[in-house]
Amino acid sequence: MDLGERRAADVAAAQLAAGVAAYSLSVGEAEILGRDRGVAQVAFARQVAMYLCHVGFELSLARIAIAFDRDRSTVAHACHAIEDRREDAQFDLWINALEATLRTTPLPLAKQAASR
Repeated sequence: MDLGERRAADVAAAQLAAGVAAYSLSVGEAEILGRDRGVAQVAFARQVAMYLCHVGFELSLARIAIAFDRDRSTVAHACHAIEDRREDAQFDLWINALEATLRTTPLPLAKQAASR
């Protein structure tokens, strides 16, 4: 996979994670992926999406930063903020369910055909 293909795959992963976060938090996906910080609810949803990319897709913080057009330190802060909230049992169950959703999402058809 060349650099362009990897970046496209990372952006697709970010879009999927943003979609899951948007749905579960009743926020617009475009707001999560947008350049503006947005209101607190949007910023939190973006943190969730970044965290999901890190744990669900095992992307590095640098790759997530590129996919979300953010700084790596912003992604690190997001992941730490979500990890800190996992002390709350109800939040931990909720974020686990979102992680499971991403992990069980099938590969795109093009990747399935290539892996055969």
